[in-house]
Amino acid sequence: MTAVTQTRFGLVGSGWRSLFFLRLARLLPDRLRVTGVVTRTAQRGGEVAAEWGVPTFRSTAELLAHERPDFVIVSVPWAVTPAATRELVAAGVPVLAETPPAPDLDGLRSLWSDVGASGLVQVAEQYLLMPGHAARLELVRAGVIGEPTSVQISSTHLYHAVSLIRGLLGVGYDAAEVNARAFVAPLADPLSPDGWSGDDTPRQLSTTLATIDFGGRMGLYDFTDNQWWNPLRARRLTIRGSLGEIVDDHVVRLVDPTTPVESSLVRRQTGVDLNLEGRDLKHISFDGRVVYRNPFVGSGLSDDDLAVADIVARTGAWAREQAAAPYPLAEACQDHLLSLAIEESVRTGRPVVTVKEAWAG
Repeated sequence: MTAVTQTRFGLVGSGWRSLFFLRLARLLPDRLRVTGVVTRTAQRGGEVAAEWGVPTFRSTAELLAHERPDFVIVSVPWAVTPAATRELVAAGVPVLAETPPAPDLDGLRSLWSDVGASGLVQVAEQYLLMPGHAARLELVRAGVIGEPTSVQISSTHLYHAVSLIRGLLGVGYDAAEVNARAFVAPLADPLSPDGWSGDDTPRQLSTTLATIDFGGRMGLYDFTDNQWWNPLRARRLTIRGSLGEIVDDHVVRLVDPTTPVESSLVRRQTGVDLNLEGRDLKHISFDGRVVYRNPFVGSGLSDDDLAVADIVARTGAWAREQAAAPYPLAEACQDHLLSLAIEESVRTGRPVVTVKEAWAG
């Protein structure tokens, strides 16, 4: 068995999202280790240290002086992310910034101007690493459905959805035209990050629909408030190509001029019924070929946790100059540029055309 290098990372922030990284390091101690956490107050630092068994500090300078990690994760409120990122880059430290890397377009442009050329900033955009999406991306890149022409997604919001659309279509930084509208309708909303509310009363929730025209390729965005959590709204993904399409886990494609063939993406999920291997995703296959293999097999992690752990491990390998950059700042800036255009189009009721920004190179 090939030895795997442990990734060591520091963490700036101790909010809800930061706990994901602490939890994954606890679950995967051979793969991930937290060198320390920066919190605003000593009281919060004491709470984090007591719960997670990691040292805490009031500044990034103290964090780095204690032990130099492979990189530092910035997981703080949107408005604070650019300043924390700049501070770490000034110290020559690789950064994995949470999404989005800046709250608005001026912030994106300013951040890129200050740190873009450093090559030190990656962004924790994990959706293309989720097992199902990674398997679909492998099929698209293998040409199974020909040239990808459109992606229709109803799953996650704004920059995450844009990342999936751009990644699956293979579009870069060119101008795009965005048309978006929002509609309000009643829907029960019984589950949130706080748990089940016990209330099934329909509420007026907003659904945003948007088209993103890349000039020959197109994305269709469909998101309802709290769709991540609401069990009453399914998640759907369609990738259409010149020779077929992928609809969730179902694939149809033309193998010769008169032969359309249907296949499925198949998960090997253990721990179901009388399988005693433990609850775990082993791999995803397509027509007998493995197109996704769990990099943390035996961990029992959820799909989202697998993707987050994967981008952390990939960032460690990149910081150690052992692998390519997992999700560069320029990609995340482009994702958020388009998500901001969706919001602007909803707000104004007019199309929004993006332009090529400095991060397009």
